[in-house]
Amino acid sequence: MKSLFTSALLASGLLLGLAPAASAADAICYNCPTEWADWGAMLKAIKVDTGVDVPPDNKNSGQSMAQIIAEKASPVADVTYVGVTFGIKLKDAGLTQAYKPKGFDQVAAGLKDPDGHWTSIHSGTLGLFVNKDALGGAPVPACWSDLLKPEYKGMVGYLDPSSAFVGYVGAVGVNNALGGSLDDFTPALNYFKKLQANQPIVPKQTSYARVVSGEIPILFDYDFNAYRAKYSEKGNFAFVIPCEGSIVVPYVMSMVKNDPHPEAAKTVLDYVLSDKGQAMWAKAYLRPVRDVALPKEVADRFLPAADYARAKAVDYAKMEAVQKGFSDKYLADVK
Repeated sequence: MKSLFTSALLASGLLLGLAPAASAADAICYNCPTEWADWGAMLKAIKVDTGVDVPPDNKNSGQSMAQIIAEKASPVADVTYVGVTFGIKLKDAGLTQAYKPKGFDQVAAGLKDPDGHWTSIHSGTLGLFVNKDALGGAPVPACWSDLLKPEYKGMVGYLDPSSAFVGYVGAVGVNNALGGSLDDFTPALNYFKKLQANQPIVPKQTSYARVVSGEIPILFDYDFNAYRAKYSEKGNFAFVIPCEGSIVVPYVMSMVKNDPHPEAAKTVLDYVLSDKGQAMWAKAYLRPVRDVALPKEVADRFLPAADYARAKAVDYAKMEAVQKGFSDKYLADVK
């Protein structure tokens, strides 16, 4: 039975030591992939507006943490972008340093570490990112239970819940929707076991392009990725908040302890919480954590409020505390 850390280390093993060399004007960010949350546009804006170059990086949250652990004696990364539970893990492992970006005081207390070891920069709602043209005539699924039907065989994808944060979010979302709790993951584990009969696709990294291409017709993913595809890609895409329910989750950034370029790191963290940075997240269909109004043309593209009412917040600290236990059970019972 592999632990979360072991799995993440194995998954990232080939990546260790391969981060690009950086100058004093660079900041290395782990898990800032151009295809996720429109980080591509954000990285370009940071370069133009501040002069700090941040190379894109396609790790997931677990792989980022594993590499930061491996590099603890001589850090390579300056900042990292991870799901909230990984932000808590990084702090608890002594791998972050306190920094309160400009605008920190406007972030709600539950969405940040009091000392600034991690700060939420936006949130997303977990649901189904669907390429309607790749369904082969099958209807757009409306519920988690629909995905167990034979007509969706080979069409459903979800990121590895034992490594990728969005994969774990999907597991928590399914579990809560089907009557489970953070104390009991039996419904989710039973669901994933049943889903194996439909031959799901289980990648480790963000798979936006694979949905757009039709390779993965249905992916457990966030609203912001589905909306991006729907309104900027050629094709026919939809976002579904399953009828049984789902969850809302913040994503956070941290400054790595003893990072090599601290001033560049602070510049990046200031930027993503700035008015412009928060507005850019909103335009990429992410919910800002500061009080920045969504542009009307963006707000009008979201699903109705009645759909979002099915997506709930959870106790994120507890979600972190039980993550390893779930991952161990998933690896033992499902994989």
